[in-house]
Amino acid sequence: MKKMASTIIDTYNAITGAVVAILSFILGEHWILFAAFLLLNVADWITGWMKSRMLGKENSVAGWKGVLKKLGYWIMIAVAFGAAAIFIEIGAVIGVDLGITTLLGWFVLASLLVNEIRSIVENFVEAGFNVPVILIKGLEVADKAINKENQEGKE
Repeated sequence: MKKMASTIIDTYNAITGAVVAILSFILGEHWILFAAFLLLNVADWITGWMKSRMLGKENSVAGWKGVLKKLGYWIMIAVAFGAAAIFIEIGAVIGVDLGITTLLGWFVLASLLVNEIRSIVENFVEAGFNVPVILIKGLEVADKAINKENQEGKE
């Protein structure tokens, strides 16, 4: 019995280690941020469905539009990080350090993370949940901090 439990634990550790290694290789050392974004995508979709169900406004077309919107976010992230990689390569060719352009991808990801969390909170509010005001206000502050330059351009 102990040998079987040990084998299960070893198998679990091997699989978990392999998943972390693959994610780290593909997404870099900060892969957890991308995993968090994926989990927030799923949570937003579920809370949106819950809200629609509770309000009696379920619509499969709207649900699929939401899924496509999430896919668009992932493409946006890939474009932002891909553009940064391209700029860095061009910089290497012309002798200019353009490593700073990596921030483009990180700001896009940060902005989308805040938007997903805000959307989840909005789904709860619209469904009638009692959401702490501090959470709503805190997300507004985070959004303004991330999109500071964009806000300044509008004023």
